Amino acid sequence: MIKRDLYLNRIIKSMWNGEVKVITGIRRCGKSVLLFNLFYDYLVEQGAAEDQIIKIELDQRKNYKFRNPITLCEHVESIVKADKNKRFYLFIDEVQLTIKVVDNENGGIEVTIYDMLNELKAYENLDVYVTGSNSKGLSKDIATEFRGRATQIHVFPLSFAEYYSAVGGDERRALDDYMLYGGLPKVVSLPDDREKKAYLSGLFDELYVKDIIERNKIEREDILNDILDFVASQISSLTNPTNIANALTSIKNEKVNSALVSAYIKHIIDSFLVDEARRYDIKGKTYFKYPNKYYYTDIGLRNARLNYRQFDPGHIMENIVYNELVRRGWSVDIGVVSDRSDNRNVQKEIDFVVNDADRRIYIQSALQINTEEKSNAELQSLLLTKDFFKKIVIRQDIPHSHYDDNGIYHINLIDFLLGKVELF
Repeated sequence: MIKRDLYLNRIIKSMWNGEVKVITGIRRCGKSVLLFNLFYDYLVEQGAAEDQIIKIELDQRKNYKFRNPITLCEHVESIVKADKNKRFYLFIDEVQLTIKVVDNENGGIEVTIYDMLNELKAYENLDVYVTGSNSKGLSKDIATEFRGRATQIHVFPLSFAEYYSAVGGDERRALDDYMLYGGLPKVVSLPDDREKKAYLSGLFDELYVKDIIERNKIEREDILNDILDFVASQISSLTNPTNIANALTSIKNEKVNSALVSAYIKHIIDSFLVDEARRYDIKGKTYFKYPNKYYYTDIGLRNARLNYRQFDPGHIMENIVYNELVRRGWSVDIGVVSDRSDNRNVQKEIDFVVNDADRRIYIQSALQINTEEKSNAELQSLLLTKDFFKKIVIRQDIPHSHYDDNGIYHINLIDFLLGKVELF
């Protein structure tokens, strides 16, 4: 059992806070294990009896009846009301599988799982936890659906630190494998490359794509798959729905509408399969609408999507760095700064502008800096900010972390991923 202490501690910290704990994340990233194994074991260790923990896994046939939220609510209430002096914990897995129903006994109003969970959390002797695999099924605005009374804990695939805690051995070799196969927990237990590749490819075909199609009633499955391929091939590169539509138009020899592409990208993001990073004008303090960057939530899935034909370590590293920054709970944007030297106005990019409340750092992701030209390209945009926020370059080609003469902090990639250095 791989420890997921970051998320476990977040759940423990939120216990009995009067809110529904909503645990989100891509399917197969470990949400169910986190709740039904790690947190369950913690409760038992703290003295909770097994009959105090109500477990409802909605993807199991025996629990299909509880996909009706009224049936689920009445079942839980019957247990909670029976002993008001005993504390209970409710675990619901894959809550997005619930359906809307009409409550004929109360005026024929439409009832959703949100209505029932808002009702259940009113019981003082009940603490509620649910998991879900897509933001559409849970609602993009969870706080609104739960009337401002929900705590969201988003779970990512294994970080490199979590992955390494399971595999051990040489750090560099472990990172090479991680960059290829990613961090979905089951990958760690698979014995060889063939099984890992088959598992990841199968997930795409049999789970993720089918989920998106069924939940969103996708009519053009071919275009959805083309978009997934295009985004996978363009991680860390700027693009927008119009560019993608134009590229698909050329490939398919038919006009592909950019509005359709934009809608399908939203569905992909809502499934937690891909994340979007927006561009931020550092001097103007405004966001650009387009172009933006897209990163795969798990780099192994991205590589599987391309059948391992496009292994570009620089872009893969940038994707992994982005995921790690977001996993730590920080706000991450793509930075844009203007170079007005020599009577010109050229926009230059900073890979990541990272904010934590009132603190900020700028980060460049660089596989290696082995020429003066490469050094100027990576460092100049950081210096153009002309402010006093910390500036960092994360690199794979240095043995240890150090500051240069410009005050820029150069960090070894493995040290960063294993949490051996402080960014803020």
